[in-house]
Order: sequence, then structure tokens, then C-alpha cells
Amino acid sequence: MEASMLVRTEPNEKIESFAAGDTVRVNFRIREGDRERIQAFQGVCIRLQNGVGPAANFTVRRITGGIGIERIFPTHSPLIDSLEVVRRGSVRRAKLYYLRGLQGRAARIKEKTPPRPAPKQT
Repeated sequence: MEASMLVRTEPNEKIESFAAGDTVRVNFRIREGDRERIQAFQGVCIRLQNGVGPAANFTVRRITGGIGIERIFPTHSPLIDSLEVVRRGSVRRAKLYYLRGLQGRAARIKEKTPPRPAPKQT
């Protein structure tokens, strides 16, 4: 039996649609003792895993102080306060693990350009 049959999950409305290569800002609730705060984690989404079911998650990678930090977020987690897409990336792969070996300018991802409007016909 699959987990999606056992647990009914509803998609989180606060999460925009995004793909690998997009720069996203994830606002995640963190509990410290009896206090709760929201912490933003901004970086490049390097993979989406396990589709749309309850086991779905995504990995976000950022560089801080020259060190790469990756964090895995469950897509259906109630701890995700919001997710906003900062930049749409133009990539040809679904998993961007090759970014782990790159630094600086080499690790940049080209921005996806919106489609051009059709020319006016007179």
C-alpha cells in the first residue's frame, strides 16, 4: 500500500508552483523552546523529489561564506509559512547536483525570459 492512500494531504496554498533552477525564498517556522519564529531560507532549488504525494520534498541550496548549505523541505509540511519564487531559472536538467562542484560565477543560472508577445497584424 502506498503512503498517499493512507494519508490524505492537501496541497499547501501558500506555495507557488516552482521547478528546479528557480531561486526561492522559503519562510519556515522554527520552534525554540516555547517560542516560535519564522526564518527565511533563500537559495536555488536543485531538486524536486517524490512528485505530489505526502512524501514530496524539495532541496534548496545556498552559498554562505563560501560554504554550500543544502536544506530539504517537505512540500506538505505545515511548518512552511510561505514560499515565493524570486527568480525563474532556465535549466535543462531536473536535478542540479552539478552545482555542488561549482563556485562563484560558474554556479550562476540563466534567468528564464517570458515569451514575446505576438506581433500586431494590420
